[in-house]
Amino acid sequence: MNDNHTIKRLPRLTAILNHLQSNKVITAGSLSKKFNVSIRTIYRDIRSLEESGVPVITEEGKGFSLMDGYRIPPVMFTEKEALSLITLEQIVLKMYDESLKKEFISSVEKIKAVLRLYSKEKSEIISQRLYIGKNFENIIKSSCLVDLEGALVNRLCVRIFYKALDETMSERIVEPFSFYHNPEENWLMAAFCRLRSDFRIFRIDRIESFTVLDEVFPPHKISMKQFVEKYL
Repeated sequence: MNDNHTIKRLPRLTAILNHLQSNKVITAGSLSKKFNVSIRTIYRDIRSLEESGVPVITEEGKGFSLMDGYRIPPVMFTEKEALSLITLEQIVLKMYDESLKKEFISSVEKIKAVLRLYSKEKSEIISQRLYIGKNFENIIKSSCLVDLEGALVNRLCVRIFYKALDETMSERIVEPFSFYHNPEENWLMAAFCRLRSDFRIFRIDRIESFTVLDEVFPPHKISMKQFVEKYL
């Protein structure tokens, strides 16, 4: 099984476990429709959960359930931890990459769901009383930061169609190395550009389109500290 497949599968396994916790019995057919995968895939997922120690009970002709009394321990946050997360959420909402906002909001909603009641109430108060200003208006937004981050952590090459400041377009194969958020509120990607045979810095909002490729690139032989000293 390749790394990409594993990454795509993990959220589904987590979601299946959540469904098992919130339903007395759930069928393979309903899970198959829910996640748009085959019933055979659902059975493989259930087996993976069992192998990881989750006590799944299979009832012939009925479906799956969890052993009575089994629950994932709730995530507990202190009041200060909860408020810091909500503050960070408001900052992220003002950033210009839609993919980052979407994934972060989804994560925070899951966290809010397990906050103790008093923390939930106070978190709502602070979220309504925070105002994060903008430095500039009418800045072009991006929507691919999270996908590019995924390419970086899995060392996958990316084909990009990039529009330079002079409006010229170029097609490049790049190897993502790092990301930087500058004072002008633009997300930048540092990447090894095969077209130039060197590292280049790309404004993410100027990437017109991109494709994460299956090709895995070797680890870069430069540290973050060395990169900053040489290129930034």
